[in-house]
Amino acid sequence: MSEKDNKGTLGEILRSVVSTGVTAASMGEEAVKGMVENAKSAKTEILGQVKTEIKGWLEKIDLSKEIDRVLRDYDIEVNGKISFKKKTKTDEEK
Repeated sequence: MSEKDNKGTLGEILRSVVSTGVTAASMGEEAVKGMVENAKSAKTEILGQVKTEIKGWLEKIDLSKEIDRVLRDYDIEVNGKISFKKKTKTDEEK
């Protein structure tokens, strides 16, 4: 699937979700339950499309190049804290 296909599909899914909400406002309880089920499946489809988009974006990243860029363009600052806390004595240690 091309990026254009993904965007078209995502747009159609969003249009369906909005349509579902508008339709549910004027229907009875059973119809609303059906619409909720449709919305749940639309949510699953949307998450699938988002997953596909993110996966495609991550596959295009050259990790080595990005690490080099960050190390070149940014200073690294490390802060730490070390503390000593007294142990509490248990019955066996007394």
